Amino acid sequence: MLGRICAFTRQLSTRRATQGGFVGRGLEEFFENTQRLPIARDQTGRAWTASELRQKSWQDLQKLWYIVLKERNVLASQAEETRRLSIPSKYFSNKSRVVKCKKSMARIKTVLNERRLAWEEAQKTAPPQ
Repeated sequence: MLGRICAFTRQLSTRRATQGGFVGRGLEEFFENTQRLPIARDQTGRAWTASELRQKSWQDLQKLWYIVLKERNVLASQAEETRRLSIPSKYFSNKSRVVKCKKSMARIKTVLNERRLAWEEAQKTAPPQ
């Protein structure tokens, strides 16, 4: 049954099959290394800083937004699995990773808002054509 569901959801992937490096995985995209829960605690990096994000292009920020959003979905899937399997949170917790994702997403929104405000200000001060 699960095999049929996975086969069906491969067709529903949000990424285009024409993009380079595309591997349609369907529901498997909501789990790290196709495991419901990680075996060992992974070392993770830090949240993106606003100064780093200011150097990125619009396209890079959009891609990064969806990468971080996907990471949050993976973490939410893992949290739901721990709740469903009644695993105590002291044995499995990704709260720090969730916080890093939220900080990165908030900073991306901040940088995009700064760009929007700068564009609006430039439109006001630009001579009419």
